Amino acid sequence: MQLNRNTTPIRMRNYGRIVQDMIQYAATLTDAKERASMEAYIALCMRQRNLVWNRDQESGLNRVREDIIRLSDGRLRCDSPAFQQLMAQNTPAAAGQKKKKK
Repeated sequence: MQLNRNTTPIRMRNYGRIVQDMIQYAATLTDAKERASMEAYIALCMRQRNLVWNRDQESGLNRVREDIIRLSDGRLRCDSPAFQQLMAQNTPAAAGQKKKKK
């Protein structure tokens, strides 16, 4: 898949062109296992960048899921077991309350 990087506009600047290109590539994958693992990896990258830009925990993986669906024009659904497992691992309730150092 060849993308013309100079003419394709960046749709969400907070994630950048690389994430946008990864989403477009993942949307072309036919192997379900490879596609699911790529969705999970993209979600981790997007969440990390989202936290840098927004600094609030409320916009975690649910917002990332919505943004992946929006950026892929609905071709990626983020309903794979790998993505669900990622969501379960990275919720504050699953991680437990971290104690603040004094």
